[in-house]
Amino acid sequence: MLDYRSDTVTRPTKAMKEAMMNAPLGDDVFEDDPTINRLEAKAAEMFGKEAALFCASGTMTNQIAINVHTNPGDEVICDKLSHIYYYEGGGIARNSGASVMLLDGDHGRFTAEMVKNAINPDDIHRPISRLVSAENTCNKGGGVIWDSEELEKIALVCKRNGLSFHLDGARLFNALIETGESTESVGNTFDTISICLSKGLGCPVGSLLIGDRQFIKHSRRVRKVFGGGMRQAGMLAAAGIYALDHNVERLKEDHERGREIAESLEEGSWVRSVMPSQTNIIVAELNDNVSQNVVLDKLKEKDVHAMGFGPGRIRFVTHLDINDEMIQKTKQIIQTLL
Repeated sequence: MLDYRSDTVTRPTKAMKEAMMNAPLGDDVFEDDPTINRLEAKAAEMFGKEAALFCASGTMTNQIAINVHTNPGDEVICDKLSHIYYYEGGGIARNSGASVMLLDGDHGRFTAEMVKNAINPDDIHRPISRLVSAENTCNKGGGVIWDSEELEKIALVCKRNGLSFHLDGARLFNALIETGESTESVGNTFDTISICLSKGLGCPVGSLLIGDRQFIKHSRRVRKVFGGGMRQAGMLAAAGIYALDHNVERLKEDHERGREIAESLEEGSWVRSVMPSQTNIIVAELNDNVSQNVVLDKLKEKDVHAMGFGPGRIRFVTHLDINDEMIQKTKQIIQTLL
């Protein structure tokens, strides 16, 4: 099975499983699981922050961050393609009672000027602009990478206007491995950061919320309210430690294989265009006379599993369980599919 549906389908390697099985354990709700404590300290140090919180998913870390940053009735500024708005089940409203100001950016990226113009005036008729959230890389935007200078400009707008700046960094390491930028520079730009361990880094479960000590203390309380307190979860944290130590640099391989898939799709007679592909996400726009369901079914018949990504689009995502032989087979299938 050639599974390109998402980089969430990855499975732990033998070495990662060994690290998990050998992890010393405790009770994380009591904050005495040594492996979770080690992972949280490691992540915080990487980004130059004071603390971190291990959670079950990136949706949970994002939703906790929004809840702590805002009060009911406040407004969150983000792009219309942002995961926090598009793929988190209305959690901004349901969990935090906050509203959303959507920006119409470039494949999920927006500018400091757009943020400045979106901040509400001090008017009792308008919600209070409280938080700006960026997603790097942007999933719905095709895995595009943000310009770090623009992010720094947005951070300055936030600081001058009393807004917090959160990063949904579910695939942040995919961006950093391409740009060569440091985790410390990211930590200097954002107030809080969410990173996912269960996508390209290959862990079975887990994300981290990173910020200052007081923010993470409050976040731990919110995690409990959300039902996210875990006990002997050090086995999962051990996978995270292994991933951060061994699976970051190899993301370059996913990107190279992704570019091969993109090039093959561009030559496909059934494809109108391919969105800009900078990392491991490849989105193909189909010709008007081509059915998305037909394409997906024909791919599935040949044991290639992709995903519908909106009307007339399909998505392929490369990851650590896809090798060069699989890529060559997939390219042949794409070229002869219709």
